Amino acid sequence: MQRLRIDLIAAARPNFMKVAPLFHALREQSWCHLRLVHTGQHYDRNMSEAFFSDLKLPAPDLHLGVGSGSHAEQTANVMLAYEGACVADRPDLIVVVGDVNATLACTLVGTKLCIPVAHLEAGLRSRDRRMPEEVNRLVTDAVADILWTPSPDADANLVAEGVPPEKITRVGNIMIDSYELMRERIDASGERSRLGLEKGGYAVVTLHRPSNVDAPGPLNALVSQLTDIAARLPLVFPIHPRTRKNLEAFGLWPKLAEAPDLHVVEPLGYVDFMNLVCGARLTITDSGGVQEETTYLGIPCLTLRTTTERPITLTEGTNRLVTATELVPAIDEIIAGHWPRGRKPQLWDGHTAARVTADIRRRLQIAPLAVNEEAVVSASSSQHVPGNA
Repeated sequence: MQRLRIDLIAAARPNFMKVAPLFHALREQSWCHLRLVHTGQHYDRNMSEAFFSDLKLPAPDLHLGVGSGSHAEQTANVMLAYEGACVADRPDLIVVVGDVNATLACTLVGTKLCIPVAHLEAGLRSRDRRMPEEVNRLVTDAVADILWTPSPDADANLVAEGVPPEKITRVGNIMIDSYELMRERIDASGERSRLGLEKGGYAVVTLHRPSNVDAPGPLNALVSQLTDIAARLPLVFPIHPRTRKNLEAFGLWPKLAEAPDLHVVEPLGYVDFMNLVCGARLTITDSGGVQEETTYLGIPCLTLRTTTERPITLTEGTNRLVTATELVPAIDEIIAGHWPRGRKPQLWDGHTAARVTADIRRRLQIAPLAVNEEAVVSASSSQHVPGNA
């Protein structure tokens, strides 16, 4: 049997972390050949190449170089570039991860070309279609052929939307695989020491979502809250380029940068960032990944959003949704020791990539994905092996 040709799509930092464990697991298999595709959505070194290095990923086999732009521009440009790549060198299976524009774009390309598409981290829903990621998740899951979910709520969402159960396999949380893959390097990073921070004696802040940083009113409120919090508990804030740009545009940068005990630092690679998170008393974030990592580590997490596509971090984990005005009371509660301890959700164990690899192999053995175009078209319309949803 010829080796299965698999494209792994990476676009933004969370994508890199989800792709890395699967890349390492699949690279060891004799039955597949990998092509690592970087769409170029994050093109700054701190936002891209440093993460590849941290996660022991090689240079991409294919770099689409799409760059920034509006949602429509990014989606369209990825589709144009990736369609050309698939026509020139057709894969047998496309694996997309997460919920960024490139996830949707590459899924649409694969579907139009009748190439089977698998979505890792499928079924997550915030119920808020104002979030571009929610639209990307909905469309991707509606047309993808294989849906790998991280939790029971994701399975239920897909079934409720009419997805045939045989398309669904619950595999666990791939982000935990990344953490375990890099745990030794994370522990040895020394980023805390370089910043003069003591374990348990500070909080980590990440902010980048449009609802929090794209308008002066909400961003000003958050800056005021963060400066007040820093007087209670030192903060370290690896700042996203989008957030910094808006802080400067709205005249808020000096207030934040000059606040005592508020350490504003450049974007960090995964290893150094997780070294900070592992030693934090708590986190303040609007990121999806941080909600998951803190639940796994048992660290209190305050998420500055009204909804989350990861409700298991609320029901089983250490995460809570808060507004800017609720930050200080919540932090006082955490400092007083009145925060739920949470537990690790089932299958969040560092073995998700192995389960994904086994699922590809299982589906391949029963309904092989052929390497010629006619057979691929047939395979894309056939039923998949039932998953364990």
